[in-house]
Amino acid sequence: MNIVLWVIQGLLALIFLMAGFMKTFMPLTTLQKNMAWVADVPAPFVRFIGVAELLGAIGLILPAAIGIASWLTIVAAIGLMVAMISAAIFHISRREYPNTVPSVVLLLLAVFVVLSRLTFAHL
Repeated sequence: MNIVLWVIQGLLALIFLMAGFMKTFMPLTTLQKNMAWVADVPAPFVRFIGVAELLGAIGLILPAAIGIASWLTIVAAIGLMVAMISAAIFHISRREYPNTVPSVVLLLLAVFVVLSRLTFAHL
């Protein structure tokens, strides 16, 4: 079970690193080509989301990997859960139903990490 947990955490971290990097560092005009919602959200908020995703990705791996304050891995996963719930609600409110699917999948993976860390993994 521990191997599955680490694979899921690594996959989740990689996805959020890529998404966070794009939202943090790419020009907004470039970002708008693939994410139409960026045009309707203030630029600082898009950057905030990116930084939060980057920090969440780091928090999924680093604390548990080095064994210092490994409870922060759970906190990071919960933070990403909140972000994905917010993203799903945002996309549903805009009737962007296909964009809701990735948010829900990432939410479920983050829930798996939280539950697995609380139940199976030694903190």
